[in-house]
Amino acid sequence: MSDSKQYHLAKWMRWAARAIGLLISVFFLSIFFGEAIAEGWETTTKADMVAGILIGVLGIIGLTGCIVSWWREQLAAILLALTAVGFGIHIGIYAGRNHFLAWLMIGFPYLVAAMLLFFSWLISRKIAIAD
Repeated sequence: MSDSKQYHLAKWMRWAARAIGLLISVFFLSIFFGEAIAEGWETTTKADMVAGILIGVLGIIGLTGCIVSWWREQLAAILLALTAVGFGIHIGIYAGRNHFLAWLMIGFPYLVAAMLLFFSWLISRKIAIAD
């Protein structure tokens, strides 16, 4: 593949990763804040509050990864992969059944965005070394 095609591939991978990451982060943060407003804090147990706060923290880490992706693709890929793993652990602890299906809906988009950013970073690095 020529350098021009590799550059365009890396560019499209970066943009796809940013779009996926931002959409999923905004979606989950809106769910988190919507739940907090709708139910209120006084009607929930401490375990539910911890689970909700953990979801909010993971969403903020994912959003941070999306913001960082504009400057540091490798760091953003690590943050998004950690978010995917964090959601997997959260689902394993707090979800009842169908853990894999729940992770596919919640954690997998973060993993896809992380992989796209990582491979985009690898391609960009390869092009920079070749020059």
